[in-house]
Amino acid sequence: MRLLSSAPVVSTAVAAARPQPGWRLRASLALLTALAGGLALAAAFPPAGIWPLAVVGPALLTVALWQQRARVAVTASGVFGLAFFFPLLSWVINVAWYAWTGLAVAESVIFAVLAVGLWLLLRLRAWPVAVAGWWVMAEAVRDRWPWGGFPWGRLVMSQARAPTVRWVAIAGPPFLSFLIALAGGCLAFVLIGQTAAQQRGESWARARLWPAVALAASAALACAGALLPADQATAGEPTAVVAAIQGNVPHARNLPDLLRATTVTQNHAAATLKLAARVRSGAAPAPDVVIWPENSTDLDPAYDPFVYDTIAAAVAAIDRPVLVGAVLQNPVRNAGQLWLPGKGPVAVYIKRRLVPFGEVIPFRSLISEITTLPSTLQPVNFTPGHRAVVFHLGKVRLGDVICYEVGFDGLVSSEIAAGANLLAVQTNDATFEIDGQTGETLQQLAMARIRAIEYNRAVVVASTTGVSAIIAPDGRLLVSTRTWTQAEIEARVPLRSSTTLAGRLGGWPEAVIAWGTVAVLGWVIASEIRRRRGRRSLARPAE
Repeated sequence: MRLLSSAPVVSTAVAAARPQPGWRLRASLALLTALAGGLALAAAFPPAGIWPLAVVGPALLTVALWQQRARVAVTASGVFGLAFFFPLLSWVINVAWYAWTGLAVAESVIFAVLAVGLWLLLRLRAWPVAVAGWWVMAEAVRDRWPWGGFPWGRLVMSQARAPTVRWVAIAGPPFLSFLIALAGGCLAFVLIGQTAAQQRGESWARARLWPAVALAASAALACAGALLPADQATAGEPTAVVAAIQGNVPHARNLPDLLRATTVTQNHAAATLKLAARVRSGAAPAPDVVIWPENSTDLDPAYDPFVYDTIAAAVAAIDRPVLVGAVLQNPVRNAGQLWLPGKGPVAVYIKRRLVPFGEVIPFRSLISEITTLPSTLQPVNFTPGHRAVVFHLGKVRLGDVICYEVGFDGLVSSEIAAGANLLAVQTNDATFEIDGQTGETLQQLAMARIRAIEYNRAVVVASTTGVSAIIAPDGRLLVSTRTWTQAEIEARVPLRSSTTLAGRLGGWPEAVIAWGTVAVLGWVIASEIRRRRGRRSLARPAE
């Protein structure tokens, strides 16, 4: 009797393991859906900047993974990653085609591996919430690993011009990523909820109602950010006039390195002299501080008298503190170097988060045994700094982050915690704009605008070629430049010392969401293991 009773169980298990009719069509549709989702998400970011598509991307990925076999789910996730990262990072091709391909493929592989967790979480009844938690968890991993992480492509960084953006001042960027992904999960619930409900035996009306309610509620919650307060001014708060210098660089690759380096420094000095002339004539107010961009000198002034004298003359002419982006030697460091009139360089901030394969080559000795690529990309590894630095300039407390660093939550928050009432972002976009692309500079500008809102601080973005900008604490561009032009811009900005709720919470929202998702994922995996063991024991013939 036992053998007879077990026969249907065995046949059912075998049938479940056998591919169902039409699975190839479903797999093909999943890949196409994932492709569309990745492209949609890429279009949410600058230069296209169609921010509502940040919801569509996670929704289509969820649809692509829902009830798919493991191999199809991993493949679909990889397709999504490639469709997202290749256009998002297309500006890297200006460095080299293999740099663009390598970075996009690596990020796509990491994304696909992490997406196995998303596929497993879709087994939960409340999976739209799990989708949102998974995005925060995945972004937290990508922000930190490998080699310190790569923060490009976070959902939140597509929202600089969206009504949702003010949420970053309440609970930080990861929470806004959670809200966007939650809306995406609920959109997927609408798209596939009817089928799921029918499988559970629910009515057509209920199958339509609850997904629609969930989508409306999540979208309303995200867009409620428009009702949140921004630009929290206080009576009698101090202000300062700040200036950013965009000296421009030769728009060519074939100039000798020495000529290019001295030319770039001379360009920034010349633009500063123009600003000084406008100040003397009364056409512009005297700035409290002037910001030059990253790499405004690639030659260490301490070892090059011509460069030292060029910068010193410009600082003397404007007669104000100037933060100069410099490459310092012995050891090689990427620095923001503060110059004072008549004193020269007096303080320095050293870039802490170096660009992998840009400023530092991981596994240099091993790779050098195979190829000369390390010497081509970066002959000598840069040495990172290890602490936040705030420059005290009268009423101005200037915190600095350099280029790539603006994408890392902890680095920016450390400058605020150290007392900064004004933020500077020094950047060199020239390498990534040779072919006319503006993706890198506009994506970085979006990050700076979000940081302004997050911490209620004015932010000065100084670029070698653009876009340079002065950003109000509510994220508005007070003034900005075009690319590939020499310009000097200035504006009066408030100097805020208050702390936003996001600043007080720090990394806790991300930690709670990410580790909570890890715990739920662990429970899902354990449940799946128990279920499969139970199925095997039922399918095993009794002796």
